[in-house]
Amino acid sequence: MTTGVAARARTIIPGFGLALGVTLTYLGLIILIPLAVLLVKGADAGAAKIWAELSSTRTLAAFRLSFGMAFVAALCNAIFGFLLAWVLVRYQFAGRRLIDAMIDLPFALPTAVAGISLAQLYTVHGWLGAPLAQAGITVAFTPLGVLVALVFVGLPFVVRTVQPVLEELDREVEEAAALLGAPRWHILRRVVIPPLLPAVMTGGTLAFARAIGEYGSVIFIAGNLPGYSEIVPLLIVIKLEQFDYQGATVIASTMLIASFILLLAINLLQAQMRRWQGG
Repeated sequence: MTTGVAARARTIIPGFGLALGVTLTYLGLIILIPLAVLLVKGADAGAAKIWAELSSTRTLAAFRLSFGMAFVAALCNAIFGFLLAWVLVRYQFAGRRLIDAMIDLPFALPTAVAGISLAQLYTVHGWLGAPLAQAGITVAFTPLGVLVALVFVGLPFVVRTVQPVLEELDREVEEAAALLGAPRWHILRRVVIPPLLPAVMTGGTLAFARAIGEYGSVIFIAGNLPGYSEIVPLLIVIKLEQFDYQGATVIASTMLIASFILLLAINLLQAQMRRWQGG
């Protein structure tokens, strides 16, 4: 008994009660209380105001653009982020470390700077926008510009999530499958992708969550035309500038609820896929 008390006294890790209390306090002050206040204020607007805001053509168009483009951007990032992580892990080439360092650039770069840079690149007179415009593709100041910005800010989430898992993947299993005569596509589909799929989905989920609320890098390239290229965060800011605090709160609360439901569904799908793989 004395030994057990001495062991607990010597440990540097706090007890469960203290650790749980600090965790819940921090979580409540930083996340739960502000979100709860937002939901309460949104409900105080009244049924008529809530319906008027959410049934507005402008609001519905903004939600379709924000969530639709966030989903497409997350899908693009899941595919190309996986390919980029594969190249960085499996191949050695000149400039590899430079490219690896540049992956984190969207994390460090101010979003406004990213938005201005993308807008300059993809305007009809920009370095990338000019040849695309000649091909009949307009990027800047269109919904496609929103997609480009969301792909830019979300790519690092997938690469940095997949990269460490890929580094720990046992290559001897792939070599054994190749020695047994399995074709490359079969090895990729049956040996490589299954253990990496949870990491790819996690990175895609993080990219999706970031894209939903992205503001600074989007407004400079989107054009911000109501009903066409206007995102939900911008609509909330416009409501605040118009002193329509109830309208902004209603839209923000709805976005919060919709985002939570989507992320919860994705996390449940990830857990189910892990159970299938474990079984």
